[in-house]
Amino acid sequence: MHAVDYGLIIAYLAILLFLGMRKRLARDSSATDLIVGGRTLTLPAFVASLVSTWYGGILGVGEFSYQHGLSTWLVFGLPYYVAALLFALFLAKKARESEVLTIPERLAQTYGNRTATAGAVIIFLMTVPAAYVLMLGVLCQYLFGWPFWVGIVAGTLFSIVYVYLGGFNSVVRTDLFQFGLMFVGFAVLLVMLVATEGGLPFVESHVPSELLTWHGGNTGWYIATWYFIALATLIEPAFYQRCYAAKTASTARNGIFISIGCWALFDFMTTSCGLYARALIPDLADPVSSYPALAALVLPTGLLGLFALSLLATVMSTVDSYSFLAASTFGRDIVERTFGREGLRSTAMYTRIGLVLSVGLAVVLAIWFRSVVEIWYLFGSIGTPALLAPVFFSHVGRRRLTAASAPVSIALSGGMSLLWYCSQYWTAEGGYWLGLEPIFPGLVISLVIWGLWGKRV
Repeated sequence: MHAVDYGLIIAYLAILLFLGMRKRLARDSSATDLIVGGRTLTLPAFVASLVSTWYGGILGVGEFSYQHGLSTWLVFGLPYYVAALLFALFLAKKARESEVLTIPERLAQTYGNRTATAGAVIIFLMTVPAAYVLMLGVLCQYLFGWPFWVGIVAGTLFSIVYVYLGGFNSVVRTDLFQFGLMFVGFAVLLVMLVATEGGLPFVESHVPSELLTWHGGNTGWYIATWYFIALATLIEPAFYQRCYAAKTASTARNGIFISIGCWALFDFMTTSCGLYARALIPDLADPVSSYPALAALVLPTGLLGLFALSLLATVMSTVDSYSFLAASTFGRDIVERTFGREGLRSTAMYTRIGLVLSVGLAVVLAIWFRSVVEIWYLFGSIGTPALLAPVFFSHVGRRRLTAASAPVSIALSGGMSLLWYCSQYWTAEGGYWLGLEPIFPGLVISLVIWGLWGKRV
């Protein structure tokens, strides 16, 4: 990269700090101001924040599209559009009208504090931004030549400094800026690729034919599993937080509809770029770095820096959002629920402690796993069965778990999926017990408990 490219990155970081720290929380702010920005989120801000937050796994998408081609859309696109549509139709309005600040508060309203605490622990682990911290490390390593662990620590600290001071409103202000950069960078790269290399005929003649099939070399069972993992959208804390923060219920619902269109457009660009990466760099050692490697190959000075901003913006917008979600869950729903609430001062203090803990855990997990897709797969397979029935049916339908059965459902379904995931280390072939993916045993247990011990309300 040229000095001009690095200059663009420095300018980006400076603007990010300015936006994030421009307005700190006032001393007389409430917990509502801290966690959901006083419920003033407008439609443009809702869309920009949700789209940029929920698409932080950009290098994971690059890894998968480089290895499996068009099936990326069937794994990371379509199932999540469907799940987001279900959220908009059945949950967005009810979430906004519930007037709570977090998912565990809704669980407490419906099932009591034991369920809320159990749910809060699961949500904390699901929102620890390990996959996105890993991607920051890879990006900093690739862009600046830093050691992997240095990139992780430096990138993460920069992503959370303004969140530490400004709370949810700082996240939204920076998301608006990063949303635009996401789309501009990938649009520039795709246009350049089509102009210099050609369109679909070039891709068809330069990638393995398997990458242009619906399965991309994966089994149908593996692809189907991601449709169940996508159900995590129905318990996705980022969705609920933005619905709780929306000005009105219609803002929440319409915002998700528009967001689905934005994700579909972005998926088209990212999957296309992944195929071009495979065509132009067929022997890439680390597929996680396929996008930055492709950009370095085809983009001139200035445009390379702009694309680097697109990658950084996509990842950092998710690191700050999920770090704040994990932090607020720790502060408000674990510590304060256990030891009692004392107002904004204690909420802010415990949230900041949670911010440090969540990013520390994220760094450890990122270094341990070194695979974005594996982190998504693990936490999606465990968290989804644990929370799906308690959270979804707290808003929808007339049949709900009882106060006694809800925490049991969370513990047993999540525990079973975790046990099933670990079974790959205990079998001679390295596969899961009975050949079943971990999410399914947990979902079965959750639905059986809901069916047998649920009650009409």
